Order: sequence, then structure tokens, then C-alpha cells
Amino acid sequence: MKLDAKTVAALTLPPGKADHFEWDSELSGFGYRLRRGSGDKVLRTWNVQYRRGGATRRLLIGPASVLNAEQARAAAKKVLAQVALGEDPQAARADRRGKDKLNLRAVIEEYLATKKPIVRRSTFREVYRYLTGPHFKPLHAMPVDLVSRKDVAARLVVIARERGSSTASRARTALSAFFGWAMTMGIVEANPVIGSPRPAESKPRERTLSDHELTAIWRACGDDDYGRVIRLLMLTACRRQEVGKIAWSELDLEHSIWTIPAGRTKNHRQHTLPLMLPAQSIIATVPRMASRDQLFGQRGQGFTNWAEAKDDLDARSGVSGWTVHDIRRSVATRMADLGVQPHIIETVLNHQSGHKAGPAGIYNRSSYEREVKKALALWADHIRTLVEGGERKVVPIRQVP
Repeated sequence: MKLDAKTVAALTLPPGKADHFEWDSELSGFGYRLRRGSGDKVLRTWNVQYRRGGATRRLLIGPASVLNAEQARAAAKKVLAQVALGEDPQAARADRRGKDKLNLRAVIEEYLATKKPIVRRSTFREVYRYLTGPHFKPLHAMPVDLVSRKDVAARLVVIARERGSSTASRARTALSAFFGWAMTMGIVEANPVIGSPRPAESKPRERTLSDHELTAIWRACGDDDYGRVIRLLMLTACRRQEVGKIAWSELDLEHSIWTIPAGRTKNHRQHTLPLMLPAQSIIATVPRMASRDQLFGQRGQGFTNWAEAKDDLDARSGVSGWTVHDIRRSVATRMADLGVQPHIIETVLNHQSGHKAGPAGIYNRSSYEREVKKALALWADHIRTLVEGGERKVVPIRQVP
């Protein structure tokens, strides 16, 4: 019997049976199922049956209330064509159901769990914010393997419009790294970020503070956590978070040495700096709290009130348009002006670049301890002469012609 609108309308469940298949006489494997449901209601569906790997497989095409006979027959032909080409439609559908459970947000959580133990806390917070925040939230419910380049591109356009191109660029980088990991784990077959628009990155800052501006900022610093942090940044050329989260356990006050552990440096390399007398004097004014190891901030988190404190400092100093990181660039630049060799400045900054990059860094393991101490002493004396006036006590280094 050929299954068509007329023949299936006349079909009923045989007496005593709760489930019955009627097979088409023209298309082998194409069938119509009648099954007794709740309330004695008869459920009618279209199905297709085939053999794969020595076993019989049956696949639901859809309910008869939605698909007519011709639509169901066409769908059955497609399934049987896939079987003829060596595919297994039922296995593919089961695989699709499994993948649909792996939405983007769920896989992001797995990715973040693997990242958290191996990256710096600040890096993890940034990646977490970009991946779980509002930037890609409209895609979170999608199966991760169905997120397309079009989806990513649309979100990047919105992020750039609402948050700026720099934020869009960093969000794109975070998402691309996630999909790269998902590929290595076999969760997706391709990275949909590849080929998507690249938002323009903001230009690197070039601001260096003049001696006059450094002096004004130093003098405007109060006798509080932020004031001490800013002055220590000027004396050490360290990064903001390195000074903001400095801990008593990192300090050897007897020998005037500060050792920043690898877990707190950007390049994950331990950094040891000698502390000159001005830096020692600042640290000596910090009250030591038995409840925490950090010198600054509250509840052991280090200093965190950066924006509000800087606004107050700008108003007092009269210097504006600068960032805390500009201090680090300014110190490096002014050290060079005083005659400090570039490779010593790189060592002060804990940069694994320049003379320590590539093969040179493999063979040259020197820490330049004496040279770094001389450079920081020269710089501390320069700051002193700016702030207090008078003559230098440490003679600037002369460059060899």
C-alpha cells in the first residue's frame, strides 16, 4: 500500500495492539506509525527505517499533524540517500542532541576552570569579564559548535559601537583564545573568530612626565596609601599592581631588598630590586597590621581605589592627562637621559626583551645586581634633587662616545 493522504486517513490501530507500523509499498523503509497515548489518544507519526552496521535503525521524521504524506516522503528519501552515501542519520541526530546541550556559556565555564590555576588573577578577571559579561551574552545559549563567524562579527560591531574599538578588540582576542582551546579539546571543528572584523586597537601611549610634572605629583602625594604607592612607583619603576599589592613577606628589610614573586609579575619571572633609602623611608611609615600581609589597602586585597584617588591627586598637583603607568615609562626615559645603559633599564623594568631576548638571554644569565643598584641610587638622588633642590650626591653616568 502506498502511503498517501487518503490511505493513512483510513488507518486505525489493529484490535489489541497499542503500537503499529504501516510500511510504504513503493519506498522501502518509509513508514507510518500509530501508537496509543494517554487518554486513549492515537498518536500518528512518519518514520523511516534502515540498516546500518548489521543493525536496524529507526528515525522519526515528524508528526502527521504537521507533515503531510508528500513532505514526509521527501524527507524519508533524503534520509535514505544519506544512508546510501554511508552516513548514519540516527547517530548524527543523537550527536546533535548531545552538542545542543553544550551551549557557549557552559563550555566557557569549563574553559575558565582550566585557566584559573595557570594565569595571574588580574588576567583571569579580564578574560572572565569579556567571556561571561554582556559582550557575548546573546550567544551564550547557542550550541557552541553552531556559533558562526556571522554571529561573532555582529557582536563585535555592537561592542565597538557601545564600548569602543579597544574593548571590542580585547573581547575578540579573549573569544578567539577560547575557541582555540575548544578546538584542541575536540568540542568544535573551527574557530569562528578567524576572519571576523578586527576592531582597531588604541595606539600605544607615549606620554612621559617631565621633571616638573614628576615633582608636582610627588609633592601633592598625601601621607596615605595612595601617596605612598605613587612615590614608590616613581622610585622603583614597577607596575601598578606590583606596588599596590606589595606584601611584608616579600621584603627583606634587613638587607633592603624587595623580591616580587613570579606569580605577581607580568612575565611570571621573579623580580628582585634593591630598595634605596627614600623607598625604605616610605615603607617605614606604613603601619604594620597583624591581620594582613599587604602593606596597602583593606582586607588583604592590596590597594584598589585607583580612580578616585588619582582624581584627587590630579586636582592637588595640577597635572592631568596622565596614567599611573606613565610613571613607569617616564622613569625609564629619564634614566636613559641620566646615562643608564638600556640593558640595565630593561633589567630594572623586569623586561625579558632586548639584550635578554632570544639566544642572548639563554647564555647571559647575569642579574646586573650592582649596576641596577647604582641606577636606582642615581634615580633616587635625581628625585631628591627635584623635590628638595640642591646638588646631586650621585654623579650621573657618562655615556662613552
